Amino acid sequence: MSAAVPQLEDPARPTRRSARPSWTVLACLVIVVGVVVMTVLGSVLAPQDPGAQNVSDVLASPSAGHWLGTDELGRDVFSRLIAGTRTAFIGRLVITVGSMLIGNLLGLWSGYKRGAVDAVVMRWVDFMWALPGLLVIVVVAGAFGGGYWMAVALLLVLTIPFDTRVIRGATLEQALLPYVEAARALGLSNRRIMLFHIWPNVSATAVANAFLTFAGAIVTLSGLSFLGFGVDAGSPDWGLMLKDGTSLLFENPAAALGPGVMIVATAISMNIIGDWMYEALSSRGGSK
Repeated sequence: MSAAVPQLEDPARPTRRSARPSWTVLACLVIVVGVVVMTVLGSVLAPQDPGAQNVSDVLASPSAGHWLGTDELGRDVFSRLIAGTRTAFIGRLVITVGSMLIGNLLGLWSGYKRGAVDAVVMRWVDFMWALPGLLVIVVVAGAFGGGYWMAVALLLVLTIPFDTRVIRGATLEQALLPYVEAARALGLSNRRIMLFHIWPNVSATAVANAFLTFAGAIVTLSGLSFLGFGVDAGSPDWGLMLKDGTSLLFENPAAALGPGVMIVATAISMNIIGDWMYEALSSRGGSK
């Protein structure tokens, strides 16, 4: 009997993993979609007023009336967790989109033009990377009164160099390929070559990097709120709720575990979805 001839896979065909999300990715998508829904419909979904205090029901354990119990002021933890998704999502989205737009443009410009332009941009990137980011935010926010949007703006400025460096590296690789030389020979403008020819080939890297930026912003801004440099005291925010809940671990552990789990779950989900998006876009002809 002749041995069976093994079937060779077509390298051009996307793998099952890149063509169809795994159960892990689907679970992460459900978590992220849930956070987005709570951001948009938080006031409708919250069973109680997040700011309402009830001194007669302080530090209540989880029950049918209070799914995650109450805090030291009698406020419903579950309602505050839902209301906290607004600050948890909107500020991070501003950082991610702003850093992606500015960082992608600077990275494309630096990697394509090279020479003096590249030297100036990369020296600025090196300088920004040399700064202790968290310390800078704490010092500046403390000097100018802090506030949530101050922290968002500072983190945006400190995040842009990361996107710039990543996209610049991908652009350097693409700029040496024959299709770029062909576009120049056809007389296309530099802007058109960068935006409509090079960027589509580095888009997978850009999208994956955006998800990574969002995940990092979740952790950093929550940490700043935990340290007292984010939202105002009493506001429903995951980082601030985690800070207030740490003193209630023996009375109502859910007050700290709830926001902590949401921070970790959302950050991990964004990272996993970013990896899947990179594979999916790469299999369709994006950056490798």
